[in-house]
Formats: sequence, C-alpha cells, structure tokens
Amino acid sequence: MPAIAPGTRAQAQAQAKAQAQAAAPAQVPAPSGAGTAPGGTGTDAVDRTALDEAVAFTSDLIRIDTANRGGGDCRERPAAEYVAERLAAAGLEPVLLERTPGRGNVVARIAGTDPTAAALLVHGHLDVVPADASEWSVDPFSGEVRDGVVWGRGAVDMKNTDAMVLAVVRAWARAGVRPRRDIVLAFTADEEDSAVDGSGFLADHHPHLFEGCTEGIGESGAFTVHTGAGRPLYPIAAGERGTAWLKLTAHGATGHGSKPNRANAVSRLAAAVARIGEYRWPVRLTATVAACITELALAQGRTVDPHAPDFDLDAVLAELGPAADLVAATLSNSANPTMLSAGYKVNVVPGQATAFVDGRTLPGGEAEFAAALDALTGPDVRWEFHHREVALEAPVDGRTYAVLRESVERFDPDGHVVPFCMAGGTDAKQFSRLGITGYGFSPLKLPPGFDYWSLFHGVDERVPVDALHFGVRVLDHALRTL
Repeated sequence: MPAIAPGTRAQAQAQAKAQAQAAAPAQVPAPSGAGTAPGGTGTDAVDRTALDEAVAFTSDLIRIDTANRGGGDCRERPAAEYVAERLAAAGLEPVLLERTPGRGNVVARIAGTDPTAAALLVHGHLDVVPADASEWSVDPFSGEVRDGVVWGRGAVDMKNTDAMVLAVVRAWARAGVRPRRDIVLAFTADEEDSAVDGSGFLADHHPHLFEGCTEGIGESGAFTVHTGAGRPLYPIAAGERGTAWLKLTAHGATGHGSKPNRANAVSRLAAAVARIGEYRWPVRLTATVAACITELALAQGRTVDPHAPDFDLDAVLAELGPAADLVAATLSNSANPTMLSAGYKVNVVPGQATAFVDGRTLPGGEAEFAAALDALTGPDVRWEFHHREVALEAPVDGRTYAVLRESVERFDPDGHVVPFCMAGGTDAKQFSRLGITGYGFSPLKLPPGFDYWSLFHGVDERVPVDALHFGVRVLDHALRTL
C-alpha cells in the first residue's frame, strides 16, 4: 500500500476536492439555519436544530449508565432504545438485536440515491468503561453541560460521536437530503470488552444487515492534535494493531513453603513474565505508519522518505517532537503483563500459576509475535490466546481517504490531516470479517491545550460544545460525499 509521496500533497488535495465535488449529491435548497463551511461556497444539510441535538443527545446518552465492567456486566439496552426511538422519528426502521438479554445493538439502513454504489457502514459503540465518581470533578454520569463543555463518561469515547451521527441523520430527514450511497448505521454493545455481544455478534449472526457494505467509518480519528509546531493536526485512523491477549500457565510441584522447590510454578511464571516485560520488540514500519511520518514532517515544512536506505528514524522522530506520539506506540509489536494469579496460602507452594498479557501486533507481525512468545516463555510456561483479533490497514492513497481529508480541511483550512495507525482496536476488527475496510473518523475541532488523548478512559472526560458542532458539519459533508 503506497504512502502519499513527499511533494505530492498539493496534487492529492486538488484530486480530493475534484473527487468530492464530482461525487457529491445534487445540492438541495438550504433549510432555515443551514450553515456554510468557512471559506467554502456550498451549503450543508445542518440546521441549528442538528447542532443543538448533538449536544443534547451526548448529554442524554451519558446519563444512561452503560459502564462495561467486563465478563458480561453491562446493560446497553436503555441506550439502544434511546437511539432507536430517535432513528424511528427520522423515518428509519431501526432493528434492535441482542445476543444476551440487556446487551442491545441497533442497526438501520438509509437508502442512497445511487443504487449501483457500494454501501457505507457508520458505526459507534454504546458502552463505556467504568468511572469512579470519587475521582471526578462532576458526577461522571450527569451529562452536565457547563461553560460550553459536556462532561461525563462517554463524552469522548464515544457517545459524542453516536450523538453527532444521530443529529446528522435527523437533519437529513428534515431537509429531504439523501446520501449517494446506502448508509448502514450500527450502534453496538460490548466494544469495551470482547465485542462478543456487539459487533462480533452482528457480523457473525446478522451479516445480511450489512449487505453491500465495503467500507466503514467509526472511532477514532479526525480530532485536533496541537503539537506546538506547525499547523494543527487531524489524524485519521487508517490502521489498527491486532489484539493478542494472552494467558500464561506454569505448572510445577506442590509442596511445603519451607522446603526447597526447584519446580516452583510461581518462580517459573515470574521469570517468564519478567522476560516478556523487559523485551524490546524490533521496529517495523508499516505502510500506514510510514505515511504518517511523511505527513507529520510535511506539516512542519520538511520532506522525508521513510523508505530511503539512509532514513534515520530516531533522528526524524526527535525532530517531530510531540507529533511523534502519533506513531510511537505503533512502531512494533508489544506485550505488557497485566495480571498475575497463584496460590492460596503463604506456606504452600502451588502447583499452578497464571498470568495475563496484553499483546498487540502490527499488520503482518503475527508470526514474529508468536515466535517471540515461544522464546520468552520457555519450556516451563505455556501460552495461549485469551482473545485474538486481526490487525487492520486501509488505503491512504484512494478516494475514501481523500474525501475524509477534504471534509476536515474544508471546515478547518488551517488543519493538516495525517493518516495514523491505532495502538489499540475498535469494532472495525469484527466488521472486517464481512470484507469491510475501516477508517477512524470522529471529527472534532479542539482548542489548544485540550488534551483529548488523556481523556480516553480518563478522569473528567469531557468535550467542548463547539467541537460537537464542528463534528456534525464535517460528518454531514463527508457522509453525503462518500
């Protein structure tokens, strides 16, 4: 998959603009209150109601506690019913599906104007990670709107995007707008755990609902990253490392804790875990990461070629400064020990000890990962996959990425869009089973000093109202153009 070559960005931008204009549906008269893109000439389908609804829906969804504690301890159905009611009010026919009672998913299809065009999937999850109220400045499930900011668990990950999608779809219904392609909307359960009750269930048991979908838009990307050097960045996810959660098991001889034991399961396991934690994985530049480095340098007015024989990665990363954080976690495979369990009494040597490791693999890095784990665990520790999902890469030199980039830069001409690979994963992994290529696209324009990255699963999660308004406009334009 070729990256955008240095020096060709102007041509690529011109091509994206031409493609977007050629593919855009015929303009309809702007509804009352419809906006115009800054610096642009075309109208969008967004009215004042849509902007207000994006904020109200974000707040309402936050107030519905869908904390996913793992192991099936979550109930998304109330949020799914909330979404389904608003889709139905927009004239759609949402379907609510559950693998497990209370774990609600919602799917609906919007008919496009071109029956020959492939369908587009737009997906977002309804569950959130837990929040300890004692650590927060506000009730994490209050959805409070204060000083132009919406507060609460899910304001970033990702009830804000769910709300923006709902607002756009309802704006289309009011304005009589239809997208070019069929759009399938999926609001899922269980993304914050295994996705077995969410996108995995939908992909495996209801694939007909996604018939014709070739591409998907979901979390996470297209939000402002301020690095203090050059223009503000908007990273669009065009890749994800694979998930390789591992269970390690060591067996040994049981016995009294006062006696020597050369077959101690705890010692064997601890040694393997230490080796895994200390291992330094080889650097591997994937196509997405190489393209990201190229664009990050270009945003600072420099040209680099990651494929050149004399390319010095360490030197380039140092010159990129804070912007290098966009690639730092995706330069290699990784494996982090996270859980240990053994024994029941201090003076008894147990016969078994277990550990869990959060492993992540680059696209094409699975064989290297397995070989390394075989060597690191050694003969006395057995490892197996506790949960496994594929790594993903999407083209950054085609029409879809070009349209997404053009849509962001249309509303923020000073912004510089870059592709990036996510260190973790999303529901795009499960939907890839259906042949759907995924991009992370949850647009938000954020002010300098707003550390969006730290708010994912963090304390005092929040999103500015103005950022939601920006996201609604960008999503409207992108989804109608794609």
